[in-house]
Amino acid sequence: MSKTPRLPLQYIAAFRAVARGENVRAAAEQLHLTHSAVSQQVRALEAQLGFDLFNRAGRGIQLNAAGRALQSAVERAWAELELGVRAASAADGSAIQSLNITCTPSFAQRWLLPRLGRWQALHPDITLKLFTLQRVIDLEQEGFHLALRQGKGPWPGLDHEVLMASRQIVVAAPALAKRLQGSSLETLAGESLLGDAEQWTQWFASSGLACRIMPSASFNDGGLLVQAAEQGMGVALARELLCADALLDGRLVRLPGPPLEGNHERRYHIVYPPALRDEPALRTLCDWLHAEMAESARRLEGLGAQSAPS
Repeated sequence: MSKTPRLPLQYIAAFRAVARGENVRAAAEQLHLTHSAVSQQVRALEAQLGFDLFNRAGRGIQLNAAGRALQSAVERAWAELELGVRAASAADGSAIQSLNITCTPSFAQRWLLPRLGRWQALHPDITLKLFTLQRVIDLEQEGFHLALRQGKGPWPGLDHEVLMASRQIVVAAPALAKRLQGSSLETLAGESLLGDAEQWTQWFASSGLACRIMPSASFNDGGLLVQAAEQGMGVALARELLCADALLDGRLVRLPGPPLEGNHERRYHIVYPPALRDEPALRTLCDWLHAEMAESARRLEGLGAQSAPS
């Protein structure tokens, strides 16, 4: 029976850094080592294991099947070690805890950022490092503890909690809303409309008007859509959550008509690795997010729309 090769732990940090980006130069910068030192450590690891972990072609480097298998195990072990360090820090009571979180730019700008002052006042010992990304990333491989995502879920290998359902409402700047007060649906359809054409068509159909809508502008970011409406560019069909503070502050007015209810694919979720489920700092953040979201929903319920078009 062949023996399983011993794992030389002193080279694991170099292997992990190279494997995550499949780039030796980037790994060297991350580890504050020279390019040749990182390469030598990876080669030494392969020599002791007795097989290659990467396919090499020219200056390129790519994980092979053995490398991917080892990377998966290393990342799981790394997450457990980080959890142990955080537990030790909590038990010691002296270290500042830090959470790396990610969400879309629109969610961060329109909802999360205005509330972070309250988080800091309540939890000054837990530092949040916020990264805004449009793409869905591998949390464990890229070093994140938690993500705020919109979608159906579940996400393989991650736990998730529903944060809020998503629905879309019609909003406009106060001056434009005042001009449109009491207008017919046909008049509204002839205005400068902002947003997705298919969703606008669905909204008018649910309001009783069958028509094809060609918006004057659309955006790939919900925050930009809401900002355009605030600046008076037109009437927007936008996510209520992203409009919440503008509605409460009077920068936007909700126009009448039924909301375009989001399906499960548009819900907001909190997602995190299962190993962190009971981590105290992460649990504190999740509880705070749920409480803040519930407060947003409560305050929005008290707002009505202006008189309905006919």
